[in-house]
Amino acid sequence: MTASRALRSLALAALAMLAAGPGLAQRGGDPSGTWLTESGARVRVARCGGGYCGTLASTTGSGLDVNNPDPALKSRKLVGVQILTATAPSGDGFEGSLYNPNDGKTYSGSMTPKGPDHLAVAGCVLRVLCKSQTWTRVK
Repeated sequence: MTASRALRSLALAALAMLAAGPGLAQRGGDPSGTWLTESGARVRVARCGGGYCGTLASTTGSGLDVNNPDPALKSRKLVGVQILTATAPSGDGFEGSLYNPNDGKTYSGSMTPKGPDHLAVAGCVLRVLCKSQTWTRVK
């Protein structure tokens, strides 16, 4: 194979990979945006690294991280705290971790887009005992 032919093959492969990305977003696979949780908080999800991160944009209740096990963080405001790190692609979604301000614990978790307006989010203990929520996109 000539160098020219090898470069052309590489360029075509790269182009095919780029073309696959928008297809996911068009099918509702891109979870970037603001989401309403089942408890009424809002989470802003954005690209970070090879996946997505979610930061609290609004909360219900006191708005303070009172359940955090670190005494120094119990008085911090929850708005602006990153609660979702989902940077490992897995199936139709991403795996990572979730911080739950209601109990101050971090869980292994997953995030899977379900169409353009819903996001399935699950947090698990030992990857066996899981709780899930369906978040709704804020328009």
